[in-house]
Amino acid sequence: MTNQLDPDDIHLPENAFRELAPGEVYEPVVKAHESVAEVTLRSVVSGFLWSIVFSAAATYIALKLGQGIESAIPISILAVGFSAFAIKFMKARGSTLLENVNILAIGATSGIIAGGSVFVMPAVHILDLKTSFWQIFLVPLLGGILGVFFLAPFRRYFVRDLHGKLPFPEATATTEILVAGKRGGASAIVLTYSALLAAAFDFIGPAMKGWAENFSTASIGALQGFNQKFKGIFSMNTAAAVMGLGYIMGLDYAAIIMAGSMLSFLVLVPLFAHLGAFIPGAISAGAAPLASMPFDEIFANYVRPIGIGGIFAAGIISILKMSPVIGKASKQAIGELLLLLKGDAQPGEDLRTDRGIPMSLNMVGILAVGLAIFLYFRFSVLAIEPRATYLALISTALTLGISFLFAAVSAWAVAMISITPISGMTLTTLIVTAVALSAAGLAGKSGMLQVLLVGGVVCTALSMAGSLVTQYKIGYWLGATPRKIEIGNIVGSIAASLATTAVIILMAKVYGFSPSAAHPNPLPAPQPNAMAAVLRGVFGGGGAPWFLYVLGALVAAAVEMCGISGLAFAMGMYLPMELNSPLVLGAAVAWFVQRSSRNEKLAKARHEKGTLIASGFIAGGALVGVLSALLKFIEDSASVHIVPDVTTWGGFGRWAGAWGNWNGLAIFLVLAGWLYWVSCREKEA
Repeated sequence: MTNQLDPDDIHLPENAFRELAPGEVYEPVVKAHESVAEVTLRSVVSGFLWSIVFSAAATYIALKLGQGIESAIPISILAVGFSAFAIKFMKARGSTLLENVNILAIGATSGIIAGGSVFVMPAVHILDLKTSFWQIFLVPLLGGILGVFFLAPFRRYFVRDLHGKLPFPEATATTEILVAGKRGGASAIVLTYSALLAAAFDFIGPAMKGWAENFSTASIGALQGFNQKFKGIFSMNTAAAVMGLGYIMGLDYAAIIMAGSMLSFLVLVPLFAHLGAFIPGAISAGAAPLASMPFDEIFANYVRPIGIGGIFAAGIISILKMSPVIGKASKQAIGELLLLLKGDAQPGEDLRTDRGIPMSLNMVGILAVGLAIFLYFRFSVLAIEPRATYLALISTALTLGISFLFAAVSAWAVAMISITPISGMTLTTLIVTAVALSAAGLAGKSGMLQVLLVGGVVCTALSMAGSLVTQYKIGYWLGATPRKIEIGNIVGSIAASLATTAVIILMAKVYGFSPSAAHPNPLPAPQPNAMAAVLRGVFGGGGAPWFLYVLGALVAAAVEMCGISGLAFAMGMYLPMELNSPLVLGAAVAWFVQRSSRNEKLAKARHEKGTLIASGFIAGGALVGVLSALLKFIEDSASVHIVPDVTTWGGFGRWAGAWGNWNGLAIFLVLAGWLYWVSCREKEA
């Protein structure tokens, strides 16, 4: 018989967030012996819906900002909000706590798949490699399933053995949302109206040209002489989605990223510009003379490679710092497998709340996915290559080995700070794979594409591991069945892979990911461009800028020695400044909201309200970005005009165009002020 928990009685146990005393056992909200609706038609349909919607949003954000977004919190808010809506307006039952966990398990694959695929697969278009929809689609799908099977043996180690020792910040926030059922309906309303506001804001601005998408000192006439001489340019994107991301990110992390950007644009670019006065010719193959380069070309040719080297080194450092967990988690998994082979029962294996995919089936799953990856490599890119089977075996071994090595690192990072150095680990994967396959005789575009396929599978597997550990912890606290969480992620990967691949191909056709005659203003796609640069150096024969890479590596090492995140700093060096500066503004708003009252409970409630609004900004801004791309694609394909252009509206349009730079900055600051004002109107819970 199915029990329906009363939302008013749901609360987390007192020992949910602290270490357990010797002999003490944690009892979840839904006890192991209780039977509560978990996998239902409602939860499966809702999960698939949010998986598709947030896959599109996360893909766009990652291509534009180089930052993945976690969909778990918005989806949990929407799930709880729908439950309240069903009770009040549909006169239906509310969703159970575990139904909402299942919605989360399926829907949250959106951020996982997008984060894994978008950081790598657009490089296929940047390098002009021939591929197909299905060839790209299989990469995140195989990677997502592999990530589930590789992390499953480590589940008890992370969620039970380390209970109270790791903070799990994202899991904590999501669990609190799911438990606070009565607040869910109101929270969903806040998320909805903030998403609609952000959608209108970002559509009127960039899409309708109501104001400049990027405020830049390069557009200020009074500074033209200074800009031409020193080429030190400040810029700021005016999209609501970027501000929302900064609010959630927090001031510390946003400031580190901005510091890296300041080093690139306000120190290194002016330094190279200064040296250009003494160097009349080009200093790198195929580049224009340094003195004639505008600031953005100096950044692209000389400063961005320094950021790439920093990302790579910071990723290696992160792996070394987290290496102890690999040994511990591996020992845990091997021990459980040996117990199973001896016929010994696993502790607690008969409890519903401890019932995951059986270890034997998990091992079979790894072998099956490994075989599928081998066949995919062998009969896809490598089909026409000499020694195709040999090259496919090397590629598969690298994929499985690196994924297993880094899975625990990714999970540990998310459990600690909700951030995982996937970019650095993927760059490491590409370099190792490129060197190995090049030594084995694979070259040219076939070599580049094969390395990208390996990197895409690994990146998605690591993204899955990082997100799944959060879901495991949520399920552990609330009493969900681990096996159903694992199956939910596997099933959800199908819908997420389809949506992500479709958006990548759409963006490639409409905007492109690198400058060309057809796409003069492409999406930044920072990680894929970094991947493409590495592969050009190994396979393209153009020679990689190893000296600049080494400089970046040394910068990252020095930053790490100062106790600062080298990965965040290096990402700031690599990303354009206009994408980093608004993060600081959004984070500053969060900082002021947190200090808006001496009453800690009131300040916390206000900050949580701001977090909901910021989540809405991210969702609304990202979705309208996808919509704008789709409308532009229709306009170009059908030769029709759909989106109005504000600059053509007579005198008002001329004013908007002439003052667009300042208008964009002014209205962006107004939006920041509105975010602060609305957040501070929240009352103490």
